[in-house]
Amino acid sequence: MKVILQQDVRGQGKKGEMIDAAEGYARNFLLPRKLAVLATPDAINTMKLKDAARRKEEAANRAAAVATADKLRGKTVKIAAKGGSGGKLFGAVTGKEISEALGAQLGVEVAKQQLVLDPIKTFGAHEVKAKLGYEVSASFSVEVTEET
Repeated sequence: MKVILQQDVRGQGKKGEMIDAAEGYARNFLLPRKLAVLATPDAINTMKLKDAARRKEEAANRAAAVATADKLRGKTVKIAAKGGSGGKLFGAVTGKEISEALGAQLGVEVAKQQLVLDPIKTFGAHEVKAKLGYEVSASFSVEVTEET
């Protein structure tokens, strides 16, 4: 019996896939629990429309990630921080601070979770990588200066 999965089902498939399930399994397990619907012509058409919309949305998100990466490449963000003697900071420059500085200085919105960085605990220039999703990433420079 052909059914379209409404949720991921372990051992069967992912949400939105059309699978061929045993009739008893479909009637006694999948359909009553609303894990799947019968693969009628209307349901198949709806599945195809949803799949096309999902692909279109993914393409738009990927294009936005590429545009953001182009804006970031080769740029420098300046952050002022308090420090002590020997060029060391009190604490460290965090991803949140870098994310806010990107928004303020370059007008680019990057979530702090997307930044890949080692703790920045000294003054000077540091390379930071931003993983923007869809296998798109960009590197930029963070210059830490002493706060006056």
